[in-house]
Amino acid sequence: MATAMTSIRLLLVLSAFLLALAQAPARAADVIYPPGSRIGLAPPPGLAPSRNFFGYEDPDNNVAIILVALPVEAYAELDKTVDAESFKRQGVTLETREAMPLSTGKAFLVIGHQDMDKTNLRKWFLVASSPALTAFVTVQVPDAAKARYPDEVIRAALGTLAVRATVPIDEQLGLVPFKIRELAGFRVAGVIPGRAVKLSDAPAAPSGPPEAALETHILVAIVPGGPAQSSERDTFARDVFATVPSIVPNLKDVRVENSEPLRIGGQQGYQILANGRDAAGGAALTMVQWLRFGGGAYLQMVGIARSDAWKDAYPRFRSVRDGIEPR
Repeated sequence: MATAMTSIRLLLVLSAFLLALAQAPARAADVIYPPGSRIGLAPPPGLAPSRNFFGYEDPDNNVAIILVALPVEAYAELDKTVDAESFKRQGVTLETREAMPLSTGKAFLVIGHQDMDKTNLRKWFLVASSPALTAFVTVQVPDAAKARYPDEVIRAALGTLAVRATVPIDEQLGLVPFKIRELAGFRVAGVIPGRAVKLSDAPAAPSGPPEAALETHILVAIVPGGPAQSSERDTFARDVFATVPSIVPNLKDVRVENSEPLRIGGQQGYQILANGRDAAGGAALTMVQWLRFGGGAYLQMVGIARSDAWKDAYPRFRSVRDGIEPR
């Protein structure tokens, strides 16, 4: 009898173990990565990946989960600085803060509330470490949606947070409203969904002094508007180029060497060539800006390289430029 009971217990334990193994892939499959995001989780029913930001949303109920990837070292800083006083400055009342270890590494969860436009929002802030990045997750649920998204449901969803090693290139490029047919050996270094992409020679995790990280790169962005008349394109292109130092850090002593109209991809365009210096290390830089007009918007392309590497960089910039098509 004892032997029979022991066998039954062993069978029950074995069955439970096999059931857990069978269910593990299903749980992993529940994690949904918003397009372009290395961070993902299993969102509560009713929330779907957003087209407006990295995260998930239920616009009908004004519920959102926002995912932000920060550098690895950000975790230690946030661990020290996230407190009731820092939240108060942001208009958020902190209720609790607790450790919430995850499979990715150390993490902590902060819960609070905020009054916005006469609406009380329940808010969760999860800060999670991983070997690749620090995940900062914000959840907001108005009081009117609390029954649909109770605390235990939000907590369970946050507990599924995962970080993938890479984001497929096609997925990243699918976030911008134009096609890039030719990468010319560059890697995708960053994407602003619906707006812009940066292609670069810089490694994914640069090391060494800041000046050593200055690698050949090109920014491509689509911007609504443009000059009404062709005679205005020179002034317009120079005005747009004047904003480049504000979007490209560490540029100084920028001076335009040449500007002229030209056709790009069968459309009207404008080219500006310029020189400058890297403010961090003083290296001489050469840069090009191309504007391509049409369709109520213009495409801005800015390529920058060290002057001693310009001979090789310029043909690559042109290959990227000539391989861009509308979706």
